[in-house]
Amino acid sequence: MKGNAVKRPILAAAIVFLASPAFAQDTLQAVIKDHWAWTLENSPVFATSLGVRDYDDRLQDSTLAAYEAAVEDEKRFLARLDALDAAALAPGDRVNYDLLKLDLENDVEASKFGGKYLAISNRSGPHTFITGLPDDLPFFTVADYESYAARLAAAPAYVDGVIERLSKGVETGFVQPCASMEGYGKTIRYHIVDDPADSAMMRPFDAKPAAISAKDWKRLEAAARRAVAEKAIPAIARFADFYDEIYAPACRQEVGASALPDGRAYYDFRARLFTTTQMTADEIHALGLKEVARIRKEMDATIRAAKFEGGFKAFQEFLRTDPQFYAKTPLELMEKNSLVAKKIDGELPKLFGRLPRMPYTLKEIPADTAEGTTTAYYEPPAGDGTRAGVYRVNTSKLATRPLYEIEALTLHEAVPGHHFQIALSQELDLPEFRKYGGFTAFIEGWGLYAESLGLDVGFYKDPYSNFGRLSYEMWRACRLVVDTGVHAKGWSRQQAIDYMKENTALSEHNITAEVDRYIANPGQALAYKIGQLKFKELRERAVRALGPKFDLRRFHDAALANGAIPLSALDGAIDRWIAAEKAR
Repeated sequence: MKGNAVKRPILAAAIVFLASPAFAQDTLQAVIKDHWAWTLENSPVFATSLGVRDYDDRLQDSTLAAYEAAVEDEKRFLARLDALDAAALAPGDRVNYDLLKLDLENDVEASKFGGKYLAISNRSGPHTFITGLPDDLPFFTVADYESYAARLAAAPAYVDGVIERLSKGVETGFVQPCASMEGYGKTIRYHIVDDPADSAMMRPFDAKPAAISAKDWKRLEAAARRAVAEKAIPAIARFADFYDEIYAPACRQEVGASALPDGRAYYDFRARLFTTTQMTADEIHALGLKEVARIRKEMDATIRAAKFEGGFKAFQEFLRTDPQFYAKTPLELMEKNSLVAKKIDGELPKLFGRLPRMPYTLKEIPADTAEGTTTAYYEPPAGDGTRAGVYRVNTSKLATRPLYEIEALTLHEAVPGHHFQIALSQELDLPEFRKYGGFTAFIEGWGLYAESLGLDVGFYKDPYSNFGRLSYEMWRACRLVVDTGVHAKGWSRQQAIDYMKENTALSEHNITAEVDRYIANPGQALAYKIGQLKFKELRERAVRALGPKFDLRRFHDAALANGAIPLSALDGAIDRWIAAEKAR
């Protein structure tokens, strides 16, 4: 969507409407439209990325009052949905109804827990949000640069809102664990520089767009420098002092979510949220142990195929230490990833009938967070087509980034994984809340399933790369065991690290970073394997049902045709597709 494709909402009128006799005449389309307008007004940076320019001078209100007001708004949207006759809706509308209602119910349930006070994790915070704005916004016109300076000037209010929420967490005991936040203060102070020219926030001024005059450019750059020097950097410095002096001393020694106030109920909610299932922590833990055992057998077979003389532990040590498996420079690592990305691009027509139009690029993970974050991640494209998707690669600590993992990693983060699924979703004929939203179990489940698609098109030919694929799948199976172990069964951080070291070929540095991620974000790690197993199950079901009529390309198109939906909805959609295929 370009330009003002979605008009600015008149929320006062919407609230009056809720209380008026006209409420009985409400429609699902009206609720969806009003909710989307509300979403954009409350997420101004996101709105800009979609081409909605009504809120370009704003950052999101990060205060607790704004959070609580938003929850009340969501309750009103739920009331409007509940007043509709859902049984009378057409099948497509009923799906929209169910998904919007589930989104709203999840948000309302989340508000009952102290998770709303966890406004930072070991990978994110107000400093990463503000300094990441250059990657989230368009920079083409004078107005783009003017609004960017205005947003930098709004940084103090945004930071103060986050500090308020974190302070409430300190007061209530809902804080992050000490162990997972080690080194976090350094990531904040990285951005406190004496000269604004040295700030990441000045990156939009690296090159002047041709459409902007030299005179305007000088004015715009000066305004941004003032905002960085007088507003943004002092705000980040204030956050750094708060973190070092107040938050870090209040961090908790226990790593599991169960140690938090009402922690077990909080974790059970998070498990349901991220898996879109009713599985208990015990059931998920048992499934993880079963998957670990299954994958271990495949890994042992791959070691034999490599003709390696020695057992599993010796092979792990060989992969972790032999120089042949590691890049010598960041450029070499980026080049290796780029080569795999380009190779899989050419194989996509063998796997899909419909391809997304939006391209993606590769960039390094920013230096301020690289050492403490994961091996790679993906950033979605702008909804208005002004920014490509980004596959971010970690080029820090090269001795911990093995080359034999690159094929699986690239297929997961770029194509046919996250970029393919998310970019395609943005092009589907769906309501905007489904185009640009979605459920983690589907998104991450698809990413992990996508790694295995390399087997369908000739990847993983050498045993080391194939072992890397299996190690990545084992990594996600271990997550089921470790996440539930830490948050529901009383495991220690070291116990989780040791379990990952014993069963995967990941480096110890990566394992530690990953375990700290699971500690800081309870339940999210469960989504990957639960989702992947559903995609595998549905593919096997379709093969059995259709026999020679099974078409892999058509199956994948059907799996992605509805956006990132709950796994139960995906199950029903594929059953309907199988019936339609039989009738062809």
